[in-house]
Amino acid sequence: MPLKIVQVGELVLRQQAGAVAPAEIKGREMQNLIAAMRETMLKAPGVGLAAPQIGVSVQIAVIEDKAEYIKDIPADVLAERERKPIPFHAIVNPVLTVEEGETREFYEGCLSLPGFTAMVPRAARVRVDCLDHRGEPKTIHASGWYARILQHEIDHLQGRLYIDRMRSRTFSNVDNYNTISKDRTVTQLRGLFEEKG
Repeated sequence: MPLKIVQVGELVLRQQAGAVAPAEIKGREMQNLIAAMRETMLKAPGVGLAAPQIGVSVQIAVIEDKAEYIKDIPADVLAERERKPIPFHAIVNPVLTVEEGETREFYEGCLSLPGFTAMVPRAARVRVDCLDHRGEPKTIHASGWYARILQHEIDHLQGRLYIDRMRSRTFSNVDNYNTISKDRTVTQLRGLFEEKG
């Protein structure tokens, strides 16, 4: 059964989440939590969900970007974002390392702040050391959209939201994003939202 998603303004979204002991991950409580988080994320729908977003202050996030979510996105947009399907997985107690390289800006939204979006600068490449849903150590090397999802979810575990990092002049409701920004390149968007001096 999908869980209620906590909305911006709730204190749990602004707290550092607690680590989970490896032995706890295999237990029924954490396995049920991970399954419920996946169901909640897919029902929303979203591509990631962190435990604080359902009111549980532990360092667990689930991620899945299904092929059906991207089937109608133009190929050039997918290429610019380096977006490909990502199979379901959980990350527990993640430690993020930004790898050398550029920063990229794209629009992000959040299930805890529905109806809005903004451009957010993120590292193009990251490494994440974590435990998986079985409590086994895992290292993820990610780039493009996958790197963005990981950074977004790990921010949640540290009490941050995308609005803390956004380019504030690009903050928009989803209707205006779909009308004005959705089909433009990042370069075109920068031109639209630059502050004129």
